[in-house]
Amino acid sequence: MRRWRRPGVFAVALTVVGVTMFSALGVWQLRRMQEKERLLAAFDTAARPAPVPLAGAVEANAAESFPHVVGPGVFDAERGYLLDERPHDGRFGVDVIAVFHPSGVSSALLVDRGWVPWDHRPETRPVVPPLPQGEVQVSGIYAPFPGAGIALGGDALRGQARWPKLTLRLDHEALAADLGQPVLPRMLLLDPAPDSGFVREWKPNVMPPQRHLAYAVQWFALALAAAVIFVVLHWRNLEDENRG
Repeated sequence: MRRWRRPGVFAVALTVVGVTMFSALGVWQLRRMQEKERLLAAFDTAARPAPVPLAGAVEANAAESFPHVVGPGVFDAERGYLLDERPHDGRFGVDVIAVFHPSGVSSALLVDRGWVPWDHRPETRPVVPPLPQGEVQVSGIYAPFPGAGIALGGDALRGQARWPKLTLRLDHEALAADLGQPVLPRMLLLDPAPDSGFVREWKPNVMPPQRHLAYAVQWFALALAAAVIFVVLHWRNLEDENRG
């Protein structure tokens, strides 16, 4: 026979705090999942509308939008970057990042021209199609910089004299300092072009919604486990109590 043993104040408080905290974290993960779903949906539809002027999108700078933009300007033929260790179809390569000077905009715009393979053999550089000369029109998705991650070993750009410079991360402030001029807080992901020589399959660099859902399930499971443990510890067998 079992009966309920009155729990102590500490046990009740600990259980309530645990269940509340775990449940709140689960709800937070569900909200993050919904945010990522909206973000991915917005990104998937970004290239479909007719492009709007780049200068207007720069001024608006809507945080959760991915405007499809177009604008004139000139590429910097002397400087650029290679974003290294970028996978595609089981191979590694680089994203080729160009420096673009948009007309009517005082800051430089970093343009991701796309992915090219690179086998990282010593003393080699990836084969990159040449930049167009003179004033050109560029069009693409005006998107946030990819996550910069943690900088290990300091600023790797300062120690390089050869352009384009190799980097594992795109940090807005570090790039502006390296170029010696202001850089727009977003970059341009060029529209796909079959004859460009680049792979352009753009995806936001974010945690997928499914992972947030998995984390939410884990937090809710911990909340349930805390409640079950509380009940098991206080729903005692009379024979066990008599032995004690």
